[in-house]
Amino acid sequence: MTHLKWINSGILTLIGLLMNTLPAIGQTSWSLGQQEIKPVEHASFSLHTQNQTVLVDPVGEPKRYPKNPTLILITDVHGDHFQSETLVGVVGEQSRILAPKAVYDLMPESLQAITKIMANGETLITNGLEITAIPMYNLRTEAVNFHTKGRGNGYVLHMDGQRWYISGDTEDIPEMRQLKNIDVAVLCMNLPYTMTVEAASSAIKEFKPKHVLPYHFRGKPVWEDPKKIAGLVQDPQIDVVILDWYPNN
Repeated sequence: MTHLKWINSGILTLIGLLMNTLPAIGQTSWSLGQQEIKPVEHASFSLHTQNQTVLVDPVGEPKRYPKNPTLILITDVHGDHFQSETLVGVVGEQSRILAPKAVYDLMPESLQAITKIMANGETLITNGLEITAIPMYNLRTEAVNFHTKGRGNGYVLHMDGQRWYISGDTEDIPEMRQLKNIDVAVLCMNLPYTMTVEAASSAIKEFKPKHVLPYHFRGKPVWEDPKKIAGLVQDPQIDVVILDWYPNN
């Protein structure tokens, strides 16, 4: 009997470990009015409106993405956000790319020709969309070299009357906390590279987006659990939407 209890205890422990290391499973898409977001994996996704297709940080097989998007946003130089081979495989005649200078400098000339460099704080209008580049960087001493201030961009997109915030790789920085009138926040959370669910929730309570879509929560050694956000925020005015960001796991 003692031996059986030990086996059962071991099984329960294993289940517990798996639950703490596997991602939350959610919807494969989500819509707000005529706007739709479709996760691809981790940091990569597409946004669709009536006449626009926007890709964010496409990496991996080009066939996973819509062809000839109107706009592509790149946040940073790391391989889970930027791959030239993928971009070459998805761009079309009408495609335009927005990216920080650090990314632009790594592009082949063919991609540079259709890319506009955006610096933190810059706003422009392209394809009828108003876009502002938001800083993204680390705060913790042990993490500051992962993402230095000024190298990468988060983005705020004004689309069809809705304001979308895409965090990129960042912690709960003052520039995030100071955001206003955000309808949808696509927010990262993983260690050691970005922030914890607790830090993300603290920022959410301050800038109060109407909808929060956790993403980029694959971490080391464990995955962050985005389902914790609703309990930590405890605000009925903030809708937490869990999407399937890791379909192959």
